[in-house]
Amino acid sequence: MRIRTDDEVYRVDAVWLGPPKATFPWRARYVAWGIGSVVFLFILTILRNVGIGLFWSFSWGMVATVAITMFICSRISHERPLGAVLAMWVREVTAPREIIEGTGGAASAAQVRVRSELPRRRPRGRKRNNGYREVSGVRTR
Repeated sequence: MRIRTDDEVYRVDAVWLGPPKATFPWRARYVAWGIGSVVFLFILTILRNVGIGLFWSFSWGMVATVAITMFICSRISHERPLGAVLAMWVREVTAPREIIEGTGGAASAAQVRVRSELPRRRPRGRKRNNGYREVSGVRTR
């Protein structure tokens, strides 16, 4: 026996296809239209401030808007709405991070101690083994 779930309800997206008898050749959710409008105004503002002409900023703005909107809309769904994704992004960006800094600085010769006498040499002969004895290649105590 197979139990049907209510997933079909959520698979249907709220989609606007355009005016009656003159629909668009693509499907876009209402969320995508809203995101795309905001992204387009943001990108157009940036491109115009950079100094790109109106035609080229509009053209490249449309291309970038479609790409960015597709990227954003691929990350959101009915289970993970845009507000949750934005909140997750803000928390990820503002989360405390481990501080990875080197302590100290460059070494200088001022910290090197110089002795006037030479160090004494160990007497040659028996090696010191710090209380260990070696049995067939293995050091034991």
